[in-house]
Amino acid sequence: MPEYVLGHHLKGEGKRLALMSELLDPMHRRYLQSLGVVKSGARTLEVGCGNGSISAWLARQVAPDGRAIAVDLDLSLVDVHLLNLEFCKADIMAGPVEPGSFDLVTARAVLHHVADSEKAIANLVASLRPAGAILLIEPDFLPVAIAEPPEVRAFWSGWLAWSREQAIDYQIGRTLASRLAALGLERIDGTAETAMYNGTSLWADYWTLTVKELREDLMSSGKLSNALVDTFLGYCADPAWWTQTIAFTAVHGYAPGH
Repeated sequence: MPEYVLGHHLKGEGKRLALMSELLDPMHRRYLQSLGVVKSGARTLEVGCGNGSISAWLARQVAPDGRAIAVDLDLSLVDVHLLNLEFCKADIMAGPVEPGSFDLVTARAVLHHVADSEKAIANLVASLRPAGAILLIEPDFLPVAIAEPPEVRAFWSGWLAWSREQAIDYQIGRTLASRLAALGLERIDGTAETAMYNGTSLWADYWTLTVKELREDLMSSGKLSNALVDTFLGYCADPAWWTQTIAFTAVHGYAPGH
């Protein structure tokens, strides 16, 4: 797969991932609880575990008899130690993780960075047991495409142009349900959630950190100017500016089972 543009070696990546966990973990946990498979004795798999916060929660839910497996390309930002939680360095593009072994498989904000997302999703599904559940959460940039004021909309337009050059698919969220259906999953359902936020909020801090980490790449791409980036960062620092997040699309389905 292409090199991940937000590698764990970047100076602010630990803080950025912690912010992402604080912002998105509550939604992720809510959807996981609704699936009916996360309970004592279950085996769970999270691919692209980041700092391990969701996998740690899963491990506690399936204890004492269940087991949680967490997979990522880079485990350097993980600092979680639980008896029933195992971290593995692996690439989902290489194949399924323990085919047919898991009651739950989940991945969040992973697939939009993968060049061959069709293959990645097939490998995730292949890791399910009969009647096991899969939950995928990915972004869809639809709301920010109409963001205000015009300079912010221009910033996101440049961001999307840059992302396409990086083989990042920021419209993947809307395709998840049809992809799971094509693989034979059942009881497919999902929702897309956005949040309103203003400058100086946690979401504004998240985007400020992300843009600062990627500023050099954004500038070298020619898709954004320093002035436009500075304008966007200025809005992120202004508590009077209100806007809407990406649509985080959560889609689930179940493997055919007994």
